[in-house]
Amino acid sequence: SRRHRLYREELNLTSPAAPLPLRPDASWLQFHLGISRDGLYPRSSPAVNRLLQDMQEFPTISADYSQDEKALLGACDCSQIVKPSGVHLKLVLRFQDFGKAMFKPMRQKREEETPEDFFYFVDFQRHNAEIAAFHLDRILDFRRVPPTVGRLINVTKEILEVTKNEVLQSVFFVSPASNVCFFAKCPYMCKTEYAVCGNPHLLEGSLSAFLPSLNLAPRLSIPNPWIRSYSFDGKEEWEVNPLYCNTVREIYPYSNGNRLLNIVDMAIFDFLIGNMDRHHYEMFTKFGDDGFLLHLDNARGFGRHSHDEISILAPLSQCCIIKRTTLLRLQLLAEPEYLLSDVMRESLLQDPLAPILTEPHLLALDRRLQLVLAAVRKCMDTHGEATVVANDTTQPPAPVSDRGRLDT
Repeated sequence: SRRHRLYREELNLTSPAAPLPLRPDASWLQFHLGISRDGLYPRSSPAVNRLLQDMQEFPTISADYSQDEKALLGACDCSQIVKPSGVHLKLVLRFQDFGKAMFKPMRQKREEETPEDFFYFVDFQRHNAEIAAFHLDRILDFRRVPPTVGRLINVTKEILEVTKNEVLQSVFFVSPASNVCFFAKCPYMCKTEYAVCGNPHLLEGSLSAFLPSLNLAPRLSIPNPWIRSYSFDGKEEWEVNPLYCNTVREIYPYSNGNRLLNIVDMAIFDFLIGNMDRHHYEMFTKFGDDGFLLHLDNARGFGRHSHDEISILAPLSQCCIIKRTTLLRLQLLAEPEYLLSDVMRESLLQDPLAPILTEPHLLALDRRLQLVLAAVRKCMDTHGEATVVANDTTQPPAPVSDRGRLDT
């Protein structure tokens, strides 16, 4: 605490700060203005590349717990946007130009696989999975994962010495190995045994750009129709009823429009990364019922390269429907000259923490892609291509109220 106080006095941070102007060319603002009904950013967006660079290089000016931890402590009503768990740690880091990113520290080494006896809802949160998910989402041309980049953070200078949160300050300590560590403060499962530590100060993690505030761009959090049971026993209806999709199709908004197709997109994405923890999804209200689904919180992906969890593909295999654009992209990435593992490997080399995935995880992407295509072929054999493949290559004009971007 003394060191923190002296640091703030030295930088004159104890006096009221003068209001900072908002620069129109700030990468965070340009990213937000680029959000449209087609995705979080346009293809080949220069704003996203600048944003990734800024998140790598800009110094942090403050650090705080995320809404998850604050909800657990009763410090805010975050029920609209978070479902607190308490078994992981993430922080909100702020930068100049009003930039803000979610920091998830390294909890598991790249070469380690999730133990096979772990339930999906107690699995580790992996920083490299967040990074890899952003790259895969961009390769699939979904553009539904916020820009994410890896960075080495000095936990002393860039978190402890800039935070105003006394609770966060109180959970820092020096380990017997002389490394600086910290842990989450919450009612349960948050002890020094679950701390993350620098080496001695540097800790790698992922930084995911924040979306516009809920005041500016309201979002809905909606339960996934294929939600899993979050207990040690029992099953959901979709796990025991192969005709479950018939029930879903009768319920608005899955009865018409693109919502069910977007659910299938999300299931394919989750199957490729091995993420079983998609209990909710979010949407911008501005774009209406047919808007895209946000693919947030992917840190429980890429845990086991040796196992393919076929049940994640239930929306595809039970509903037997897929967008034509999605199928064409998957077929292209199965071609030898555009192999998904090769494209991912090259893309991930752009990240400063490369290599992000081990080779077995990259090869697992090719294997899983073939399983997705096999599921589509099985549906076609049963129902015919015209029924299975939905033509989304020509979209009807959007209603005037839904057009444009999140720039109001």
